[in-house]
Amino acid sequence: MSELATTKMSSKGQVVIPDEIRRRLGLKEGSQFVVVGEKDTVILKTISPPSKQEFDQLIAKARKHAKKAGLRRSDVRAAILTVRGKK
Repeated sequence: MSELATTKMSSKGQVVIPDEIRRRLGLKEGSQFVVVGEKDTVILKTISPPSKQEFDQLIAKARKHAKKAGLRRSDVRAAILTVRGKK
């Protein structure tokens, strides 16, 4: 199983990820990526949602930091309304 493959970019900027790599990485239609480009290097990094456990850990950490910073739920609601232009 080769880790390298070549591909071409279409006139619309589309790049095909070779089948062997798609299968090995479990990529499906609709997979999303972050694209990073610098000098002559392009990196595609898959975006995947966190698991329920990871999400719960992220929320717990965020709540801990918010409490330490003295934020209240009303502060968050007010900030949301401000950003939405409703306050």
